[in-house]
Amino acid sequence: MNSLFLPDIAAQSARQALPLDWVGMRGIALPILLEGQRLSAKVDAGVSLDEGEARGIHMSRLYLALDTLEQRSLSPALLQELLKRFLASHQGLSDCAYLHIHTDLLLKRPALISPLAGWKSYPTTISASLKQQMFHVELKIEVPYSSTCPCSAALARQLIQQQFVDDFANKSLQHADVLAWLGSTRGIVATPHSQRSYAQLHLHLDDFIDELPLTAIINDAEAALGTAVQTAVKRPDEQAFALANGQNLMFCEDAARRLNLALQRTPGINQCHIRVIHAESLHAHDAVAESSWQREQP
Repeated sequence: MNSLFLPDIAAQSARQALPLDWVGMRGIALPILLEGQRLSAKVDAGVSLDEGEARGIHMSRLYLALDTLEQRSLSPALLQELLKRFLASHQGLSDCAYLHIHTDLLLKRPALISPLAGWKSYPTTISASLKQQMFHVELKIEVPYSSTCPCSAALARQLIQQQFVDDFANKSLQHADVLAWLGSTRGIVATPHSQRSYAQLHLHLDDFIDELPLTAIINDAEAALGTAVQTAVKRPDEQAFALANGQNLMFCEDAARRLNLALQRTPGINQCHIRVIHAESLHAHDAVAESSWQREQP
């Protein structure tokens, strides 16, 4: 049968004339190039359907345009080019185009002391939109870290002090005895509780930015927190990690404030929403704090 005679149902008029905000596809499997890595991604691609008389959009045109993501490194310029292709293929139908790319950025991280290193995964969503010629990019990144509760640390110290009194009251102190006591389970009778925690960062990028500052954002966030989770470790690394936790006691409120201030100094961001989640080891629920800021536009 000649393909010229195949029916095009989408080209028919809609039974009810009504524009739609978003029409497209979600969860398209695709490889992408990001920061020199070929990563597996799931992509959501769509456009508005502003011509209310039209039955539907041409989804295959959006799908085929995504081939560009396999061939070129992801950047704001490439995202804008792709969205323009979406609209050019839907001239007269759509005024807005949208793209969401969900992936896991992989960064190789060194151990704290030893020469070991390993890969860490950071769930990332890159969103781009083109609305009435206005181009916009947003990033969502999740950063895992460790947090030690200041309250439990204080309570643990109090119990250790009380044990010290019980063991050494009315006794002459010898340096060797105290040193041995400090290294024993009898001396350190309590430890503070810590938990794996997560910082969920939602960032709006400057319109003029020419690259996606994913690694810079993650580095700044981990430096502000001071207790990034580790990959491959030896005992000296584990000890250094314990030291870092002891020197960076924080409630979720502390973590949110640290991230807020750090990301205000990160170039290329004009708006930020932060959510930190401390998956409590004491409670069956999580402790959560949120913080936002928006840079004044000139």
